[in-house]
Amino acid sequence: MTKVRENPVQAFVPHPLFRNPHAMTLFPRYWPRPRVLIGVPAETRLFAVAPASRILGFCHWQPDPKRHPALILVHGLEGCSESHYMRGIASKAWRAGFNVVRLNQRNCGGTEHLTLTLYDSGLSGDLRAVAMELAARDGIDAIWLAGYSMGGNLALRMAGEEGAAGRTLKGSIKGVMAVCPNIDPAACTEALLQKRNWIYHRHFVRSLQARLRRKAALFPGKFDLAPLAGLRTLREFDEAYTAPYGGYASADDYYERTGARHVLGAIAVPTLIIAAQDDPFIPYRIFEVPAIRTNPWIRLVGPTHGGHCGFIERPRPDEDWYWAENRLLEFITAGQAFGGS
Repeated sequence: MTKVRENPVQAFVPHPLFRNPHAMTLFPRYWPRPRVLIGVPAETRLFAVAPASRILGFCHWQPDPKRHPALILVHGLEGCSESHYMRGIASKAWRAGFNVVRLNQRNCGGTEHLTLTLYDSGLSGDLRAVAMELAARDGIDAIWLAGYSMGGNLALRMAGEEGAAGRTLKGSIKGVMAVCPNIDPAACTEALLQKRNWIYHRHFVRSLQARLRRKAALFPGKFDLAPLAGLRTLREFDEAYTAPYGGYASADDYYERTGARHVLGAIAVPTLIIAAQDDPFIPYRIFEVPAIRTNPWIRLVGPTHGGHCGFIERPRPDEDWYWAENRLLEFITAGQAFGGS
């Protein structure tokens, strides 16, 4: 196989109003993008990913899907298929000629009823099941993966596991992209506990608590809610729920086993990682590892600014403000132009 040709990456120049990492992180969440995906058709599909577990995807097909590559998109912790970045890159990729699948991780996007399980950073098999279905059922022979934050860890983990097994879904996986992936969950959880990150930490904990209450109402007797109200940190939630219900011995065991950092060296398809050096809770040091530096398939782009999955750039006449989305689009279109992998 030959690698994707390495074109220069357009440098990230932050918007002058959003150089602060917290402003960069929070602005995209609240800035409306009302016309994104307007006119782009969608099929609602449930993918069977495990016994008694399905996940919801929105498939945006080209007129003749088999003649076009596909991009699978995966959101971050407590996001969903409607997250602004999911809609933004989906719209751009579809207009560039790709089939696009916006996935909801288990329980996300109002899908708590589709599985008895919770979701976690180790469920890379769900992405594999979706990719296998696209290849077998839909006849798609060129598939790209892209994930943000937790979704980026899942995409990298799947690619590494495929590479370690000496397979890439029979050549269907052409490349992987990850924006601010939490490849070391323990380090990222510790960063969230810092006082400066209280707004994100509180959001994640409260959102996870609310989701578990909805889940418990759907499956009476399945989840013990007694400790839920007293939980104050993400680590406590993972210790009480994510770990035991996911088959892990403890939160530490969960963090250690699920980080994609363990399999990055085995990745054998073109891979782009974008990570900001000022990300509030994804420490940049986790990317300064030999597996990334020495694997010729991986390209790490680490702008000084960008926040967490923000990357709002200085206005330019040739593209919108969403720098990371535009770089992902460049990466996959370049890969297709030169034969994928």
